[in-house]
Amino acid sequence: FTGIFAYLNYRVPRTRKEIFETLIKGLQRLEYRGYDSAGVAIDGTNNEDKERYIRLIKKSGKVKALDEELYKQDGMDLKADFETHFGIAHTRWATHGVPNAVNSHPQRSDKRNEFVVIHNGIITNYKDLRKFLETKGYEFESETDTETIPKLVKYMYDNRETEISFSALVERVIQQLEGDRDGTSRAGEALGTRYWSPLLIGVRSKYKLSTEQIPILYRTCNIENVKNICKARMKRLDSSTCLHAIGDKAVEFFFASDASAIIEHTNRVIFLEDDDIAAVADGKLSIHRLKRSASDDPSRAIQTLQMELQQIMKGNFSAFMQKEIFEQPESVVNTMRGRVNFETKTVLLGGLKDHLKEIRRCRRLIIIGCGTSYHAAIKIKEITYMHSEGILAGELKHGPLALIDKHMPVIMVIMKDSCFTKCQNALQQVIARQGRPIILSSREDTESSKFACKTIELPHTVDCLQGVLSVVPLQLLSFHLAVLRGYDVSVFCILVLQLEKHACELSPTSLKRGIVNVC
Repeated sequence: FTGIFAYLNYRVPRTRKEIFETLIKGLQRLEYRGYDSAGVAIDGTNNEDKERYIRLIKKSGKVKALDEELYKQDGMDLKADFETHFGIAHTRWATHGVPNAVNSHPQRSDKRNEFVVIHNGIITNYKDLRKFLETKGYEFESETDTETIPKLVKYMYDNRETEISFSALVERVIQQLEGDRDGTSRAGEALGTRYWSPLLIGVRSKYKLSTEQIPILYRTCNIENVKNICKARMKRLDSSTCLHAIGDKAVEFFFASDASAIIEHTNRVIFLEDDDIAAVADGKLSIHRLKRSASDDPSRAIQTLQMELQQIMKGNFSAFMQKEIFEQPESVVNTMRGRVNFETKTVLLGGLKDHLKEIRRCRRLIIIGCGTSYHAAIKIKEITYMHSEGILAGELKHGPLALIDKHMPVIMVIMKDSCFTKCQNALQQVIARQGRPIILSSREDTESSKFACKTIELPHTVDCLQGVLSVVPLQLLSFHLAVLRGYDVSVFCILVLQLEKHACELSPTSLKRGIVNVC
């Protein structure tokens, strides 16, 4: 859920203040994803050795606190002009290590900040890597798994046998990592890689670009472990294999984990695929992959985002979460567009096309999903900090029923679908224990409303789509509970929309005791 944003201006003069504002604005567009700390890395002025170095500024708390911290830095000339500059920014949810400045991203390779990294996800083998690097004399400052990445980059760079490009160096490191990964930086150079976590690149230039299709490059050198150093020198990249402004003119690149951080700068973007490695050097963007497979697309196309800045603003809503809830009708239609053909009554699931051969060889299929009420329980946990669990109606009597009494208000979702009879049985069990059910039901359901303390009527639709309607009141419930409890819902995780069949049968919810059981 963390956010990544980076900005590279090549031959586009920008002051330090303008660069700060761009990075902070990018993070603000990602605040809705949730976070507990933030940080940036920028190119500093030349040090005593006349070399460029990277400066880190990190802060726990909100992006606003980081913004204030940027302008408190000693020796920081806000009017300094940079014709070419690369800055990276990150918002973090704590997973390894408490939320503080030290554990915040970017993480660095050493005290000279030779290599820095911002990262989404978890490095699952970080303990082994950390132990290995500590035996080689590398000292760790934070508790994070991410710090192993720049330290490993530094180790491989220090132990190189020949000169090596930054992108080739990072490729060697990637092969040692297990888990998710995203961006790495060195003074004057930028590299982003995607695996599981999304990453896209925006491009802006008033000059003509060299290509609309960036060819994928493959390395001939393959590293099996950290001790096997490749002796082959990287070939110089040909301009025909890179994206750049023709004539070596001005161009800007924006890296982000979400399109909302890019759209106000440009609508021309490249979506990276898993295992893609994008490198920018001297204003030229190239995309590499370590391995070649028959199903690989030979290039990455520049696409035009079909979204407006207004779509990522709150508008007349009090919070982003509220905006997401009320925009769901449009989101559902957009999701179906190109996938559902009402004339031929066919559904196209594009993600399955690449795996048709494997699917046809299968002897059986297991389709795994979860009901809308389960997601409602998760949202109540995340937004209101009230405990909630997903419970099947058939399991109500095996434990949860013992918690129901006259002091516990209970929310039950009882729709006119295939589970209606079972939900009625569960309702009678609640009534028998003097529970006070608040029932979400169909408008035509007069039977359930007779036993309700309160009734919320919902439109009736076909069985398989009923969950799309049933989940909305539960989303609103989590929103209003959070507001009543004094929490800022604008910076919590984006509300997950669950468009599957409402597979659960009962939704008992305790508001008074702070226990929420949602099936």
